[in-house]
Amino acid sequence: MTIEALSVMKHQMMTAQKANAYACIFFTLFSLAFTLLSTSNAAAEAVNAYPSRPIRLVVPFPPGGSADIVARVIAKPLGELLGQAVFIDNKPGADGAIAAEYVAQAEPDGYTLFMATYGAMSAVPALHKTIHYDAIADFTPITATGKFAFFLFVHPSVPAHTLPELIEFAHKHPGLLNYGTGNTGAIVATAELSATNKIEMTHVPYKGEVPAMNDFLAGRVQVMFATSANALPWVQRGKLRAVVTLLDKRSPLLPDVPTMAESGLHHLHIVPWSGVFGPAKMPAQLTNRLSVAINEILNRADIQAEFAQQGFEGAGSSPEQLQAYVKDQLKVWGRTIQLAGLKPE
Repeated sequence: MTIEALSVMKHQMMTAQKANAYACIFFTLFSLAFTLLSTSNAAAEAVNAYPSRPIRLVVPFPPGGSADIVARVIAKPLGELLGQAVFIDNKPGADGAIAAEYVAQAEPDGYTLFMATYGAMSAVPALHKTIHYDAIADFTPITATGKFAFFLFVHPSVPAHTLPELIEFAHKHPGLLNYGTGNTGAIVATAELSATNKIEMTHVPYKGEVPAMNDFLAGRVQVMFATSANALPWVQRGKLRAVVTLLDKRSPLLPDVPTMAESGLHHLHIVPWSGVFGPAKMPAQLTNRLSVAINEILNRADIQAEFAQQGFEGAGSSPEQLQAYVKDQLKVWGRTIQLAGLKPE
């Protein structure tokens, strides 16, 4: 075989190899495009069919607490609007961090939602050096749901009917009073109140307001910030006394209880809020559909009336508004915790 023939053969082989390589690349790109298109179509079909099964609404506190009650008020009509049941999944513990971690790790398909409160999303990130979720990056904001009405209650054994009287009694008897807490809101509120008024009380923590009530009613703790949902029946029976509200105006549930300003003291900085979130990277179509549905429920007169009975101020938002609010509250709670002298653990 001549050199010219070998050269021609070599050129033909190289050309064939290039053609095969181009064919492989084309086939790979075609397969990838087909896979992406199929995946995209499947995802679109899943979104369009949503919901096709029951939805889990995770609550970070035990049954019977304020967050649990708010979640249950929303869950039934939400299920009716969506055509699928919305069931409550209580995952208490670690100031809401256990529930937050669970939701953060769930599939972002709209079937696992989080009735989050300020605890997991504002306080825990500021109170703990290490947590296993990011309040911004690991969640999809859907809508705010409102604010809890916090009151400062005292046991009748304490000779104080107003907040100034309570502060005066604490000054005269440093360390005598025990204060209970069932959530991070109570922890931070009491710490800020104690720091700004230079009073000394002993902290007794509980896993929620409900388990704290037994000791409070028995007088083993004498002071507690709590929501009206758990304490109001006992106030009405004379078993507890409310001395001040953290609301900007008096609550219709306890119209005789003054605000911080009416008591001659500065308002505390924290806001006990709540909102609904999903795991990060939820499809925008699902997020918007859920936001519109929950806001429709929050605006209903019967829902507002039911919230009012619990001392809860229902108010929705857009996903974007909730995202901005979470970022702002992280800063507020961080500053307040520092002001109160609480050290991250």
